[in-house]
Amino acid sequence: MHCHVSQDANLSLHTLSNQTSSMTSLNMFTISLHGLFSSIGIIENVLILGVVGFQVRRSVISIWILNLAASDLLATACLPFFTLYMARGNTWTLGTTFCRIHSAMFFLNMFVSGFLLAAISMDRCLVVLRPVWAQNYRNVQLVGKICGVIWALAVLFTVPFYIFRDTYVLPNGKILCYYNFARLLPAEPFDLVHLCNQRKEALAFMRLFMSFLIPLLIIVVSYTAVNIGLVRRGSRRPFRFVRLVIAVVVSFVLCWAPYHIFIIVEVMAPAGHPAQLFAGRALPISATIGFLNSVLNPILYVFSCPDLCKKIRHSLSAVMENVLAEDLAELARRRSTARTSISTTEIVLKPNALTALCLKAEDHGRRIGILLNCPERSESVP
Repeated sequence: MHCHVSQDANLSLHTLSNQTSSMTSLNMFTISLHGLFSSIGIIENVLILGVVGFQVRRSVISIWILNLAASDLLATACLPFFTLYMARGNTWTLGTTFCRIHSAMFFLNMFVSGFLLAAISMDRCLVVLRPVWAQNYRNVQLVGKICGVIWALAVLFTVPFYIFRDTYVLPNGKILCYYNFARLLPAEPFDLVHLCNQRKEALAFMRLFMSFLIPLLIIVVSYTAVNIGLVRRGSRRPFRFVRLVIAVVVSFVLCWAPYHIFIIVEVMAPAGHPAQLFAGRALPISATIGFLNSVLNPILYVFSCPDLCKKIRHSLSAVMENVLAEDLAELARRRSTARTSISTTEIVLKPNALTALCLKAEDHGRRIGILLNCPERSESVP
């Protein structure tokens, strides 16, 4: 049983899926772009995790960056499956369970990114405005616990998006991985359409406030307080990590704002209204822009932190040196084996040549009365 409140969404999705035949070139470009984003994003975030996790001294800043990179890696790891969905003509062929897992990973990244950026902003604010407290209590263990709470909260907020995700077949044969708000219905009498509308609006606004507006408000208030505190002290601003956080925050806002705007428009616009149809068409593109945030963050880490860039270059150089060292060692081993084989052959051949020489010497000695000093063979001459 599917809740036909999704008819509003289905109307836009029907329109989108029916347009695929006339947008072949655009689809191919989008699919290629998704493939490029996923490849670059996975490589970037794995590299950031490897370098920051194993070659950077553990600190509060490195803990923040590690958790952001882990969240971004989850999102970019899901992107190839979204690319496959588009490549197969906007139809989901990976089953209901993986549909829910894939969607949950997308929303988990959304919540973790928002919560982490808000926490990092508050951390910067405390360092500037409460330096004594920060010196005494701000440490790796505390930040690690905060990150654990952030992940737990993000998982909790992601659960409804996992529960109400489902697959169903459209009249044109395409399989959608979309919301089904008719799951887990109450026992008492109820209006199905009204209940589904309530659930749809609740999830849309919960996502808007918890993953975007509230974190954004915390970020703005925190950095306003930081700037005011620095101005009063006459301190220099901004410093390196502040530049990094500002760049990450700007990327977060620009990448996620379109998605949330179109979600709210789709939920609030009347059924069949042009605004709702436009929002339905724009949602896949805005989701792609949201994924792009996970690709941009590692680039921002590198360009905002020259030390991190040096460590990445050093890591890549070390990897190449190890590969070349292994190749050179293999080549040396082969050459050594070849030399050993040649030496063994020479050792085997030399006694035979020496024996032939001695036989000739013996024959010549009998003639001229001179016996050459040949090993072993000379002793047997009568």
